[in-house]
Amino acid sequence: MRVLLVEDSAADARLVLEMTREDPASSVELVHATRLTDALRRLSFETFDAALLDLSLPDARGLEVVKRVQETATDLPIVVFSGQQDEAQALESVRSGAQDYLLKGRTDAMLLTRALRYAIERKRAELQIQHLAYHDGLTGLPNRRLFFDRLHQGLARTRRQKNLLALLFLDLDNFKVINDSLGHLAGDQLLQEVASRLSSHLRDSDTVARLGGDEFAIIMPEMANVEDVIRVATKVQWALEPPLYLYGQSHHLTASIGISLYPNDGGTPEALLRCADAAMFQAKRRGRHVYHLYSAALGHESSDRLSLCNGLRRALDADQFLLHYQPRVDARTGRILGVEALLRWRHPTCGLLPPSRFVPLAEEMGLIVPIGQWVLNTACTQAELWNRSAAGCHLRMSVNLSGREFGNKNLGKTVETTLKSTGFPPSRLELELPERGLMGDEQRTASSLRELSSLGVRLSVDDFGIGQSSLRLLKQLPIDALKIDQSFVRDVATDPYNTAIVRGIIGIAHGMGATAVAEGVETPEQAAGLMGQDCDELQGFYFGMPQPAQALTALLEEAAD
Repeated sequence: MRVLLVEDSAADARLVLEMTREDPASSVELVHATRLTDALRRLSFETFDAALLDLSLPDARGLEVVKRVQETATDLPIVVFSGQQDEAQALESVRSGAQDYLLKGRTDAMLLTRALRYAIERKRAELQIQHLAYHDGLTGLPNRRLFFDRLHQGLARTRRQKNLLALLFLDLDNFKVINDSLGHLAGDQLLQEVASRLSSHLRDSDTVARLGGDEFAIIMPEMANVEDVIRVATKVQWALEPPLYLYGQSHHLTASIGISLYPNDGGTPEALLRCADAAMFQAKRRGRHVYHLYSAALGHESSDRLSLCNGLRRALDADQFLLHYQPRVDARTGRILGVEALLRWRHPTCGLLPPSRFVPLAEEMGLIVPIGQWVLNTACTQAELWNRSAAGCHLRMSVNLSGREFGNKNLGKTVETTLKSTGFPPSRLELELPERGLMGDEQRTASSLRELSSLGVRLSVDDFGIGQSSLRLLKQLPIDALKIDQSFVRDVATDPYNTAIVRGIIGIAHGMGATAVAEGVETPEQAAGLMGQDCDELQGFYFGMPQPAQALTALLEEAAD
């Protein structure tokens, strides 16, 4: 043990030195300072295992001695060495942060050594408890509590220096897919790797914190201008780009980043975090793997988003969801072959909301899986009712799956259970998968699709043409239909470029032995152009708006007549 003794009495100092020599097992190296100023100077550049402090010094007295030592060496264990008449003050020093105290004249060599060793162990335990209270147990990064403390400090310093402080709010893209498909252990490894990459690419003055789940925040004080902030955000994106290997598989990691600035966007930690969160959500809406700076217009969106989040948690139990159905017809005969189930939310104050308003939120909040199960069960139940009638005989039902639903390891079991409980034939159920959902882990994608296909259900790729899926992968998958994205259908009758793209997609579908389906058909000219390209099925407002089950029942009966 290297111990700093702060004692102005030469006699007491000799006594302590003699006690350390009396105990050969103590191995104490004693460094003596007679004044507090000398002790503080030594603590600023030397390392000690503990300090033994007298409370009556020429340049300081009482609790001030303990306080100033703690300010200079925050992690140093302290034992107070006090006169018997000052025992009450020594006891008060322990309440103020010292680890123990000894009384002059009542201390021997063994007691001194034991007190010093216990003080070191007690301080180590205190620091460990303090670390756990202020740091994330998984990544070791500051937690939400320490994050707000650092942000308060950063704002105070920034106000004095009159420069910028930036707050970056990061949400990992598609983390839940990896967590659900590979398990929580893999998810934990991913979060630890993210923490390591972020920490290694920032300044010592910056703070990286994990706020919870897959959300991280970065506090950057003393920024010169917005351009420097953007450079750091880009640097953070680069840090996450190298592939991450989990269980022998390569995964590419990206994050959506929201940025708020002091003083532009708020003067309190809560306001800055709220603004950065709103900007992050906007980055998600822009396609993910991007950063977005907060603007005042986002404040209103953030308020609306909070209201929707609160409502979504109650919507399923409150029976506020319903399905509308849109016909899908044979391109040659115009006969209705099936319908697509489209989710709607009967919001108590906003009215009927389309899925674009709330499905991304449901995915973020982890609610999309139970909502998707409700959609699947409701759609299959309704389709079976139609199929028992003459009008709806052999009708197919298409149900959309989000990327997170597709990544759910229990999807196959859910589909199988739903088909059995509703009695709906598997061959008449078509699951529509987003093209982006096929990208990433090819082995997992292929395994999931084969499991679904083995149940006898049809599989189609929705919005095909905009997701940059691998054609090499596509030909190996059990795909039954490609749905041409409506952005290509819109100008198919007038734009030669779009016509060529549509012709190419139809050719790919037919080459795979799959059906080509065009969605978003709104005019007779579009329908004629698509039929001229040998498109198999058409869907859009031209053939029928999405409508409640009762209205579609009437349409089916009319078509049957």
